[in-house]
Amino acid sequence: MKLSRINPMAAATFKGVLTLLIIVFSFAGATGQEKKGARLEYTKDVAELGHIAVESLEPMQMEIEFVNEGDEPLVVSSVRGCCGTRIKNYPRQPIMPGEKGIVEIEFRLAPRPHNVNRSVSVMSNDERGMKVFRIRGEVVEESAGVFGTQMKPAAGPRTN
Repeated sequence: MKLSRINPMAAATFKGVLTLLIIVFSFAGATGQEKKGARLEYTKDVAELGHIAVESLEPMQMEIEFVNEGDEPLVVSSVRGCCGTRIKNYPRQPIMPGEKGIVEIEFRLAPRPHNVNRSVSVMSNDERGMKVFRIRGEVVEESAGVFGTQMKPAAGPRTN
């Protein structure tokens, strides 16, 4: 019985192709089975209040809506508001994948012209940790005529 010799160039090419196929299929299998876990996404990340007249200020109430875009139940562990923002209610039961949740908040704005920049932070089992929702706007004097027009620049520092 006579053994035939394998061409070394063909063997090297076969090994290279085989190694490449193993790498490609193992990577494709690993990425196809990845889990996202729970994932909190706000329907919008910022609430723009625009211009609010000092003369018409009232307590503000707002609902912040979010969705669990992950593949595991989302559990909200705590919600915190800054600058006197009161958290009225938030979901205490797990939010299933694809379902929505709502955080209800309330706050008062100071009756003077100023910029509004508040935040509400939601802590959950989302692997990214705390997710922050922002509230922006500006309280202005209605008599200043800024509604629908450009804001006037602030006066410079006082000199006496």
